[in-house]
Amino acid sequence: MGRDLARVLALWSGRGAWLLAGVIAAVLSTLAGVALLVLAGRVVAGAVAQGQPGAVALAGLGLGALLWLRPVMLFRPVARYLERLVTHEATFRALADMRVWFFTRLAARLPAGIGLRQAGDLLARLVADVESLDGLYLRVLVPAASALAVVVAVAVAVGAADPGLAAVLALPLAAALLLPVALAPVAARAGQAVARAQGGLRSAVIDPLSGIEDTLAANAEARASARVAAEGAALAAAQRDLARRAAWGGAAGSLLVQVALLGTLGWALVAGQSGLAAGLMGVFLAIAAAEALGLMPRAGAALAAAGAGARRLFDAADTPEPVPDPVAPAAVPTGHALRVSGLRFRWAADRPLVFDGLDLDLPEGARIALLGPSGVGKSTLAALLLKFAAPEGGRITLGGVDIATLPAAELRRRVTWLTQDARLFDDTIAANLRLAAPDAEDAALWAALDRAQVGDVVRALPDRLETLCGEGGLRFSGGQARRLALARTLLSPASVVILDEPAAGLDADTERAFLQTLDDAMGGRSVILIQHHLLGVEHPTRILRLAAGRAIPAAG
Repeated sequence: MGRDLARVLALWSGRGAWLLAGVIAAVLSTLAGVALLVLAGRVVAGAVAQGQPGAVALAGLGLGALLWLRPVMLFRPVARYLERLVTHEATFRALADMRVWFFTRLAARLPAGIGLRQAGDLLARLVADVESLDGLYLRVLVPAASALAVVVAVAVAVGAADPGLAAVLALPLAAALLLPVALAPVAARAGQAVARAQGGLRSAVIDPLSGIEDTLAANAEARASARVAAEGAALAAAQRDLARRAAWGGAAGSLLVQVALLGTLGWALVAGQSGLAAGLMGVFLAIAAAEALGLMPRAGAALAAAGAGARRLFDAADTPEPVPDPVAPAAVPTGHALRVSGLRFRWAADRPLVFDGLDLDLPEGARIALLGPSGVGKSTLAALLLKFAAPEGGRITLGGVDIATLPAAELRRRVTWLTQDARLFDDTIAANLRLAAPDAEDAALWAALDRAQVGDVVRALPDRLETLCGEGGLRFSGGQARRLALARTLLSPASVVILDEPAAGLDADTERAFLQTLDDAMGGRSVILIQHHLLGVEHPTRILRLAAGRAIPAAG
């Protein structure tokens, strides 16, 4: 747990100024409260020791102390406000950076999709596990820094008057300060159980809702509800266990603070008149410490939850990249002729070969139609060409350069893929198009839409380019959504375009019209058209059929 949390803090180093400012504001706010109680303790101690009324004792503080009293009283609420403002701003910034880091790591490690990872579990990691890290700063580091400042201040303030009393007061407070760290390893197991249960519950909710048509068609609502109930009960049990441990920690912390308070009172009684003033001041300081240390019992549970969240994040983020970038990349090629030579590939060691000696040439400007039934490896070839997976034998070159020696980002600027289930995201049309060209002007977007023959549809919409597509592009028909996805592909600067069953799922007339649009829109780009069969409107320069892991020339 310690290594994981240290790594989190290292990832937050870019927000170090904000994090440090929040800690300083919290310490100053806490010390201002201690200073007020020190002044109050001096008044009461003086009144009791000298038998004077409180007002007389207050006057006896001296001019210097009185001059400090008002500024401290005014500074305390200001410092508390600044503490809340700065610590929360620091937390929001650090967590935002963490989400971006985690998403970037996932994107590099899941290029072919989520696969065996559940969407609900990944969502839990991205949301709940990242949010659990706010406790590391807000409920552990900031309160710990404040409590440590109080313990040191108490020891120094009382130690100047009576070292023995300082020990009686400071030792239990120091133990209360260290208590969360001592309890964290035990609480960590409960925190991990909570994190796992949260992921399980999210998966139980999201999976059946994502496929709600299949869930309803199979009359599986009751089974889905039962799974949600079971996962909810498991989460509640894990949360109860964590809360129970936190409660025991809180009780132990409160007991230690009370020991400090009672020890101080006992010292004052035993010391008699000579130690009464110091003893009463120690009582007030113990009360001040109780306020700061009162937050520490929760720190143990927060530390455990943060540790569990960090472990789950790093478990997902540290999975090996399927195709890591080369340490010493080759120079980017000037041409874009594509060649596949002796390609061998299988998805796992215990699975059969998909390709066994595959050869394929795509000269610049050529259009190849790659035919074959489902499962023969057509989409696998596309994944290999984009380095979503790596071959176990043979090589793929672009412009004469082995793509294994090129960074993935550079390769994907030159080769793009229109997948058979190309997705429109729940954003505007403009934002969806600019995924391929972030700096594209509106004129370029309209040009791409017109080339995809969907520009008139968008112009007829009230919000035009700012129209929201809806989740999965539900705002549009299947054919319109495919044309919007095609427009996005056309915006890409890539010279090689892979069209993977681009009209799958469309009716016959819409499929024919869409494939005709593709043929007209590709211009001078090199194209690999992956299809089950040809309709006669594609006009490829060469037709190949995939069979037995090889590409065989075909007539159509």
